Amino acid sequence: MKQDLRDLTHAETRAFAGTLGVEPYRGDQIFRWVHGRRVARVEAMTDLAKDLRARVADAAEVRMLAVDAEQVSRDGTRKLRLRTDDGRMIETVLIPDGDAAAPDDDLEDETAQEPEHLQHALFPKRPKLTQCVSSQVGCALDCSFCATAKLGFGRQLTAGEIVDQVYRAQDIVSALGEDDPTRRAGADRVTNLVFMGMGEPLHNYKNLVRALDILTDGAGADFSRRRITVSTAGLVPGIEKLAAETKTALRVNLAVSLNASTDEQRDVLMPINKKWNIARLLEAVRKFPLEKRRRVTFEYVLLDGVNDSEADAERVSRLLRGIPSKVNVIPWNPHELTDGTIPYRRPSDERVRTFQAALKARGLAVYVRRPRGDDIDAACGQLAAKGTPGLVPLRTS
Repeated sequence: MKQDLRDLTHAETRAFAGTLGVEPYRGDQIFRWVHGRRVARVEAMTDLAKDLRARVADAAEVRMLAVDAEQVSRDGTRKLRLRTDDGRMIETVLIPDGDAAAPDDDLEDETAQEPEHLQHALFPKRPKLTQCVSSQVGCALDCSFCATAKLGFGRQLTAGEIVDQVYRAQDIVSALGEDDPTRRAGADRVTNLVFMGMGEPLHNYKNLVRALDILTDGAGADFSRRRITVSTAGLVPGIEKLAAETKTALRVNLAVSLNASTDEQRDVLMPINKKWNIARLLEAVRKFPLEKRRRVTFEYVLLDGVNDSEADAERVSRLLRGIPSKVNVIPWNPHELTDGTIPYRRPSDERVRTFQAALKARGLAVYVRRPRGDDIDAACGQLAAKGTPGLVPLRTS
């Protein structure tokens, strides 16, 4: 099989040029064509000699995901179902957010985390468009409230497949008219990336890091690391490895799905807790290096009558004490893969506000994430890529 050029980092592309017997700077040219100009064919690399293009084409190709389906929510959220070369389906979501909200609006962009001196009425938020990126076909973790977990696990995505989700989305956004719901509600390009789509990013650590290397390269997409968030269900070794990378060059934001205030709760909601419990998880988070004014985001899916009590709020505040952090409260999003064995319900708006107020009263920065795209199954916990072949089911009714 030919080498997928979209799967190579800048350094790897230079090394690939060496295998063809040409100077490394030819690899620089190839990388810019693939990731800067995003060409689909080697033949389009016109600053390479014709015979060199032929040699590159003999050994490599630019592999791209196919857009299998596209849905637009009433709020402008856009979901893409993408098909890989081997027929697997994955989903990625574009979440638009317009100008700065009113001061009493509890929503905040969970990736930008601007320095405090920029969080001022004189510096309104820029329109932004956040993409929720998938890292696996399905998911190997069995979180009981999540639609993706109900699918089981297919395979890891390559770095090229992770990166190409961003490129497919950007091409679609660039072609939208100004009156399109996604454009009206947000920016005209993808501005922020969150790795919290299908799959556990830290389960696919090698390809995740290579994809981040590609996406942040100045000769390519040139995304700011400050506008990239990697979310994890709590893989402690992965957090520790990411922390080591963060000490050097890979300074991305960290989000952790907490979702419970006790190990007993979390064992049921997130079985990964049986391997790395809350104490072990927070130990790793406390050691995660943060730049000045940066915070770790804790995601907390709120389930009616399960983890939404005053006592839960008190325990959460004690658990997070001393960690530079904020809490995103996410009212649970129902999905059609929920069967009769899962008794979860979305809490009432009043219950959500009460829980948020209880956390705020204990000194935590807390934001409620409104459901975005839930009418097209694009909200948190709803991605299921229906029709995906080759998954290993983890649950049965």
